[in-house]
Amino acid sequence: MAKDRIALLDVLRKAGLEGDIDFLKQAAQVVTQILIEHEADGVIGAEPYQRSAARRNYRNGYRQREWDTRLGTLELQIPKLRQGSFFPSLLERRRRTEEALAAVIQEAYVHGVSTRKVDDLVRKLGLDGVDKSTVSRICARLDDEVLAFKERPISQAVRYLWLDATYVKVRQHSSVVSMALVLAVGVREDGYREVLGWEIGQAEDEVFWTEFLRQLVRRGLRGVRLVTSDAHEGLKKAISHILTGAAWQRCRVHFMRNILAKVPKSAQLEVAAAVRSVFAQPDLASAREQLRRVAARLAGYPKAQALLLEAEDDVLAHMALPESHRRRLHSTNPLERLNAELKRRSKVVGVFPNQASVERLLGAVLMEQDEEWQAADRCYLLLDQEPLEPANLAAVAAE
Repeated sequence: MAKDRIALLDVLRKAGLEGDIDFLKQAAQVVTQILIEHEADGVIGAEPYQRSAARRNYRNGYRQREWDTRLGTLELQIPKLRQGSFFPSLLERRRRTEEALAAVIQEAYVHGVSTRKVDDLVRKLGLDGVDKSTVSRICARLDDEVLAFKERPISQAVRYLWLDATYVKVRQHSSVVSMALVLAVGVREDGYREVLGWEIGQAEDEVFWTEFLRQLVRRGLRGVRLVTSDAHEGLKKAISHILTGAAWQRCRVHFMRNILAKVPKSAQLEVAAAVRSVFAQPDLASAREQLRRVAARLAGYPKAQALLLEAEDDVLAHMALPESHRRRLHSTNPLERLNAELKRRSKVVGVFPNQASVERLLGAVLMEQDEEWQAADRCYLLLDQEPLEPANLAAVAAE
């Protein structure tokens, strides 16, 4: 770290003695280069010229990389490795979404969105303006990256799968339409989460969901033992047709909303507490017994009672799995944070100028999220305890 401090102090001294107007830019460049070097040290397992038993690789020179920031363009040196490649997370993960948003702004210019709205987007992004040729190059590169990520093979078996949809507004033929973005996230056999795929379409119906799941299977989706989603009829039919052998878990959060909508507001707290007592049971048999007791108490609310009895197998499917897995499998909540980020990014744009711009921006968001999951220190679920086979899940559900 001594040489790092010397480099930064030299910039400070130069700024003080010479009144360098680019002081902030130079300081940012020094600090960024320090961070890049330390990240490379971690990947290699040793500092330059250091002898270490933890060393996993060796440096092999540098390559130049420009990084456009709000302080100006920084000239950085990216370490090259003898084996494999290295790219600093500081540059890629935090830049791709910003580039995608800049590309959406350019699309808005091209498609005639009002100057006032485009200027608002520019200010939200923190840019002074948009250079058409630069953003066109960004568009082409981002589109290639997003497409490669979207169509990559699914290499590992996926044990658990969540499916959900959100909606975005897109301009089509001088009108604004609402389009569905469907999303699949899974837990692989190594316990890590992965963004498996997404698709944008006019309607969230059975045909759309069926084709989406077929695409996932063609790319290598296999080994799914439990699918968690809401009770959308088209989605349920698509799951049963394409993911044969997988159990289906009805999202418990959506279910609670559905059942409470069938009782008077004055009784909702009492009914909610009673239904939650079903899910608090230690095993599937106890949960079934408690569900029937609660259903008997709901005799005064026949619609809620009928829904509870009808959904018994669907809302209790996760109870056949290891207890340590259940809390993350009973609802689509693991997707909520990701959906919230997608909505936050799309809210900045408001109305997308076309479908390609949706793919570009939200695809970049999904790529960055997947990279963060893969770089996590811990896996999402410990799968050392083997869950029941799909056939056993179905047998238990039929008891």
